[in-house]
Amino acid sequence: MLGFHQLQGRLIATVQERIRSGEITERRLAHRIGISQPHVHNVLKGKRVFSIPALDAVLFELRLDVIDLLTPDDFTKFLSGR
Repeated sequence: MLGFHQLQGRLIATVQERIRSGEITERRLAHRIGISQPHVHNVLKGKRVFSIPALDAVLFELRLDVIDLLTPDDFTKFLSGR
C-alpha cells in the first residue's frame, strides 16, 4: 500500500516538474501557500518537509487532488488487495 511519504515524494516531484516547465516558481508557490521561498527550496531539495496544511495548500494551488498522484499500477494493486 502506498504510504504518506511516497505520496509526499510524488507531490514534490510534481512541483519540481512544474517549476522546470516554467508553470510556477518557488517564490510564487511560497507566496501563494503562505510560507517562505527558502522553505520551499529546502523541501524541494529534501532538507525539510511540508506540514500537512502546506501540502494541502500545494495541492490546491496546483489544482491537484491526491488521486492525481497515483499511477495506474497503484490502482491495480489496490483493486487486487496487494
